[in-house]
Amino acid sequence: MKILIVEDQPDLRKLMRLTLEQDDHEVHDAVDADAGWQAVLDLQPDLALLDIMMPGRIDGLDLCRRIRGDARTQAMKVVLVTARGHRNDMVTGMDAGADDYLLKPFSPLRLLEIVEQLGSSGRGG
Repeated sequence: MKILIVEDQPDLRKLMRLTLEQDDHEVHDAVDADAGWQAVLDLQPDLALLDIMMPGRIDGLDLCRRIRGDARTQAMKVVLVTARGHRNDMVTGMDAGADDYLLKPFSPLRLLEIVEQLGSSGRGG
């Protein structure tokens, strides 16, 4: 599976990358949502892991909405990754079009479980 990580924290981005590469995924990353959108268009990944709170013109929620609103990318799986665990935050994320929601801090095992679950449901499925 081709996976894009959009996360502004270098240590967390590295942990996610190493975890996913150990499971034989092709992993790419971006440091903010603007770079993430360009990577989405260039790479056409199967799955995007988006931090919600990032610096820049747009955040992870905006990027999720952009992915869902574009015919070229709307079938991509999207997981929002955030420390904001209030129910209202989760509802907002799911309303933006996310397939799942991963709360920080998370275990590498939980990350792999979500990726496996979404990968087995098939692209666009």
